[in-house]
Amino acid sequence: MINLYSIMIIEDDKKMTELIKKHLEKYGYKTFLVKDFSNIANEFLEYKPDLVLMDINLPFFDGFYWCNDIRSYSKVPIIFISARDSDMDQVMAIDSGGDDYITKPFSYDVLLAKIKGVLRRVYGRYANSEEDFIKIDDLVLYTNKNIVQFREKKTELSKNEFSLLLHLVKNINKIVTRDTLLEILWSDTEFIDDNTLSVNVTRVRKRLAEIGIKDAIETKRGQGYRFLNNWEKLRVGE
Repeated sequence: MINLYSIMIIEDDKKMTELIKKHLEKYGYKTFLVKDFSNIANEFLEYKPDLVLMDINLPFFDGFYWCNDIRSYSKVPIIFISARDSDMDQVMAIDSGGDDYITKPFSYDVLLAKIKGVLRRVYGRYANSEEDFIKIDDLVLYTNKNIVQFREKKTELSKNEFSLLLHLVKNINKIVTRDTLLEILWSDTEFIDDNTLSVNVTRVRKRLAEIGIKDAIETKRGQGYRFLNNWEKLRVGE
């Protein structure tokens, strides 16, 4: 399953943390666990998660402190998970910049539903953002700008190049036939032949190489192309 979003779990109960991690990864989420509770900010900035699950009772500083701290430099959604169920705690969580609050013990299905709801509001179809995008791990495709980003590097593709890459990414790890890709490039005013497709695929590979991704598009002779989600084999440019 594709990891569409990454979630940072800030919880010092190791047993609960592992249960949450296991449940989220079952549904394709990528998770990060805090290692140093005295320096959560550094780990947040290193991981750059799409969402944070935040406990209140933590070593050194409480969750309200860290939520306020994160809000000073990031708008990433934060969901509080806590055994403290008073109205005042929930008010403080929202005042600190939290997006939602769930009390322990909770159903992991309810937690998952809350996570999906917040992600939809912030990144998905309910978001007010001008930038629509598809995200897989460190790779982001901005669909309304024809821009591709891998980690800190970006490149802009032509309309045809982006259309090809977008379709390959949507079918990640699956072979997309040449006929299918030819149909994507076809227009009422422009005839597209097999050679034109090969040229466009070559250009997409070149664009990806510019931002540090090489050998992600695999040629399947006599069939088509496949975009590989095997980041360990990708050679990241310096």
